[in-house]
Amino acid sequence: MQFETITIAERFRGPPRSGNGGYVCGAFSELLTPNDAALPERHAAEVTLRSPVPLDTPLKVMREHEALTVHHGDVLIAEARLAPLELAVPPMPSYEAAEQVRSLSPSFARNASRWFHDKIGFHPVCFCCGVEHEDGLHVYAAPLPHTEIVAAAWPTENRWADSSGNVPARFVWTALDCPGQYAFYAGGIRTGMLGRLAARIEHPIKAGGRCVVTGWRLHVEGRRHFAGTAVFDQSGRLCAYAKAIWVGRRDGETGAAVVAS
Repeated sequence: MQFETITIAERFRGPPRSGNGGYVCGAFSELLTPNDAALPERHAAEVTLRSPVPLDTPLKVMREHEALTVHHGDVLIAEARLAPLELAVPPMPSYEAAEQVRSLSPSFARNASRWFHDKIGFHPVCFCCGVEHEDGLHVYAAPLPHTEIVAAAWPTENRWADSSGNVPARFVWTALDCPGQYAFYAGGIRTGMLGRLAARIEHPIKAGGRCVVTGWRLHVEGRRHFAGTAVFDQSGRLCAYAKAIWVGRRDGETGAAVVAS
């Protein structure tokens, strides 16, 4: 068994004091496999979050066979493994259609956050969807008329580019996060926290291009809310897709949500 550490910087927050689910899942997935091209066909990196992810704090990574776990002291933070992923992805809406509904995104709703009462947005400081984040990705998903899909017009930035000129994989995982929750929000359902994200990047995305991110509801099993998300590049090519489980609470429940294996 091999030990190493990983630290999630404060910039990559979701809630005010823990990491953005998509970003941390992407970061942990990189420890599991160096790049998505190495994944078996129809498989994805699957990360299950067991506890909030501390920021600016070294986390211990424990590897065993083809899986790993992440810990903060004695607390299990996350588990990662390779897993099959089957997902039917709806056709891409146009960038213009996504841009037209942008102002309807919960990212711009006032007093919608349970953490803030004086800021704008469902998750005001989230690295993915937070309007109040000083250096976020600006993925503002909103419902498209006459569909059950939410979409975000996502202009990526050249300054994000990695050494190959692409949007970092962690940022793609980030973009695949919040639109799944927003798909439920558009249906009048407020889910809890992200519990699991399984994602596959089929093609790298050149930084500086205009992308479309989509999200849609799949089904609900008890407290578990299943959603799909996808990212299309400027040419309309499907570049990445994911299946998420958002874990809600029943009336009267308190405490952290847990994803059943």
